[in-house]
Amino acid sequence: MLKDLILATRSYRSFDPAVSVTEDQLRSLVDHARFTASSINLQALKFRLVTDTAERDAVQSSVRWATKVRDIIELPPKGHGPAAFIVICTDTGVSPIAEKLLIDVGIAAEAIMLAASEMGLGGCMMSSFSKQDFPTVLGLPDGVSPQLVLALGKPDEEVRLTDPAADGSVTYYRENGIHYVRKRRLDDLIVK
Repeated sequence: MLKDLILATRSYRSFDPAVSVTEDQLRSLVDHARFTASSINLQALKFRLVTDTAERDAVQSSVRWATKVRDIIELPPKGHGPAAFIVICTDTGVSPIAEKLLIDVGIAAEAIMLAASEMGLGGCMMSSFSKQDFPTVLGLPDGVSPQLVLALGKPDEEVRLTDPAADGSVTYYRENGIHYVRKRRLDDLIVK
């Protein structure tokens, strides 16, 4: 069922170093995204696939992981980085107003992450990265602007969903090696 897939698709920040992700797998994930909705059907997104070790290290050094979890110094843990990245970009040659395409970015990202879960992979979406470094580091052409980074690999951590804290906080946290993600209750989301 779709809900089961959604529940399994979490933000993972530690990956099994023994499991690689191939370019063919990344291409398959992007193929899922290309069939999703697109504003005015412009299809102005571009995807930079990153599997090369040097490029992976460069991307890893430019992203910030789980900024709300302050008690952990290094994420992902040393030796447990993602096996690959997909950088979702907007192409101003197709649409000059990249900000209008951010909804498309979100739709494509969710399709990719759901498809990754179905493949037995997991990942983390990150918008906190050095956008000025990426075009140079990844050799992006002029007009192709990075918007979102998807880290991908075989998760080797446990993520559990839980209710909000007593004070209503939905801040995620780690305890005994488990990453807890608080989710608002359904009734709290429905406007009456």
